[in-house]
Amino acid sequence: MIVGRTTNQESALSIDQQRRLLRYAVIGAGMAGILAAIRLHQKGEQFTVYEKAGRLGGTWRENRYPGLTCDVPAHAYTYSFEPYAEWRAYYAEGAEIQTYFERTAEKYGVMPHIRFNAEVVSCVWDEDEQVWRLELSTGETAVADAVIAASGVLHHPRMPDIEGLDSFAGTALHSARWRDDAPVDGARVGIIGNGSTGVQIVTALQPRAAQLVHFQRSPQWIMPVPYFQYSEEEREAFRRDPALIDAIRNDKEYWANIYRFTQAITDTQGPEIAAIEQLCLDNLENSVRDPALREKLRPNYRAACKRLIYSWSYYDAVQQPNVEVEREAIARVEPEGVRMADGRLHALDTLVLATGFHADRFIRPTTVLGRDGLSLDDVWSVRPTAYYAVAIPGFPNFFMLNGPTGPVGNFSLIDIAERQWAYIDQLLEPLRRGEAESIEPSAQAHAGYEERRIAAAKSTIFGSGCNSWYLDATGVPSSWPWSYEAFAEAMASPVMADYVMDGGQKTACAAE
Repeated sequence: MIVGRTTNQESALSIDQQRRLLRYAVIGAGMAGILAAIRLHQKGEQFTVYEKAGRLGGTWRENRYPGLTCDVPAHAYTYSFEPYAEWRAYYAEGAEIQTYFERTAEKYGVMPHIRFNAEVVSCVWDEDEQVWRLELSTGETAVADAVIAASGVLHHPRMPDIEGLDSFAGTALHSARWRDDAPVDGARVGIIGNGSTGVQIVTALQPRAAQLVHFQRSPQWIMPVPYFQYSEEEREAFRRDPALIDAIRNDKEYWANIYRFTQAITDTQGPEIAAIEQLCLDNLENSVRDPALREKLRPNYRAACKRLIYSWSYYDAVQQPNVEVEREAIARVEPEGVRMADGRLHALDTLVLATGFHADRFIRPTTVLGRDGLSLDDVWSVRPTAYYAVAIPGFPNFFMLNGPTGPVGNFSLIDIAERQWAYIDQLLEPLRRGEAESIEPSAQAHAGYEERRIAAAKSTIFGSGCNSWYLDATGVPSSWPWSYEAFAEAMASPVMADYVMDGGQKTACAAE
């Protein structure tokens, strides 16, 4: 044996032994939380996922209304590492997506790491110990070196401010709190709201209801899209040859459409947004026969200012004799139904509130206190914000998936979350190597990002004059205002000079 020589195997073992064992708390077991869990599990990390409900799935658990469908093609709405051969149609229904996430969590072995019915009520940074101290709804406490906030956006239902809503004698329910016993078949049904949810419910309930009234403040731009079901033979082909699925996921035209869409959002006078508007207007003109109804359904704002509606059947549904599109103002709800401002009464048995969510809540109402007791509620008093949608100054080792100022639109948020995780994973490396105990963006870097983002956001299609959930409380669009390619480039490699690191030299953290 030659003294002093270190083999490659011994060197690798030495480096591995020096790596700091971190404890992670993942908040939320929806799409992004499951992604984080899988990636941490694959690295052999120590983590727990805290889920407020008794089942995983996030928005696909919360929402189970009739007609629930993802408006991203099914094979594109999967993790890149887990294709799925069982989709029954080009666009997947909600229950199928829930099954996909459950199967994926089981397959990748993360179910034992999920604590169900364990809502995180507070996260407090302990400066002395450089850890996060969590309090759960169960009364228990936990400690984590890093927090991954994957709590999602669309899970706090927004109730409409309509006089007399509580007086309704029939069944009134929010779309995210669907009840299977709600009278629908042969009933008189009213639906308030015409975003994607309202449109999907109308198309699903029209064949079942005796009468259906669709109340809408402003009509939507309806993008015509293909719809078809996959045969058992096609699904068997997907099972035998996953490359067929990859061909759909990586289809050049699909990605070209995404790039054109984000270009349309950022260039309000460009040919891309003009093409989208013309396609939607042609859809309206060619699909709706009655001129009066056509005018009721004609938008008076720019396309994509609100989230575009992808539908292959809405215009067909609203032209059926048992459907009425109601554009007039609602005065109040009465025991018998909905009274309009002009005095007319729509008598109803069931009133569905497809009125969306508080999209600015994110991890709240969880109390989050960072350095020196800095409150996230105070930081977000004007608008929710995070540096590149991922991290926040003053909140060390606190990372968000699909956080504020991230990309939103008619594309897969799974792809967004995967890119964000790759970015976060790189930020975690100095902690794992013991080079730092904490990392956070500098206040200067974040301020510069927000200044650039707000200026750009105001000139996007989201800021062109309509009222939508994309806007923050000050009327500024809250989303990523640049191209999809720019986001992918930003997520590929963090600018470490924009981050502040503290401490170091810890090589292990024992579980408490």
